[in-house]
Amino acid sequence: MDARSIREAAPGDLPFLPALEEASDTLLGAAAGMRSAPADLPPAATLPEFAAARGLLVAGWPPVGFARLEELDGQAHLEQLSVHPDAAGAGLGRALVEAALDWARKQGYVSMTLCTFRDVPFNAPFYASCGFDVVPAPDGELAELRQHEISVGMDSLGRRVAMRAPLRR
Repeated sequence: MDARSIREAAPGDLPFLPALEEASDTLLGAAAGMRSAPADLPPAATLPEFAAARGLLVAGWPPVGFARLEELDGQAHLEQLSVHPDAAGAGLGRALVEAALDWARKQGYVSMTLCTFRDVPFNAPFYASCGFDVVPAPDGELAELRQHEISVGMDSLGRRVAMRAPLRR
């Protein structure tokens, strides 16, 4: 599956996304860089949260991957990237990130941020290969998001980091 098969989500896609997110989270269970099991992750987004997303891209039918996009500090924010374990390792995550970056460019954003696990190979190192750099001292809404992640125990699962990619036209 490539970027051409990624599309904006339709209402019929939404019921599949919470279970897809939960399945994707199981990939963290055996991942290097994690201190705790994925069962300790916050619950998957709800249908109303998916429906209210600023942007939502999906791949496949039923969806086997998605990118949930929000806005922070007036810029695009990749809130969640999920790929079903059965579809992992085939480039779908990269295609979704590329589609998300393209979506953000078309919306007129100049950068995209995200928060992820620093030491999980298919998290921060993967995003770095997609053009994201670590934000050493987040501020504004990105800093607030990091504080929220800390307060709900995300950093106890593994070291977290904020990242940003500039969007070149």
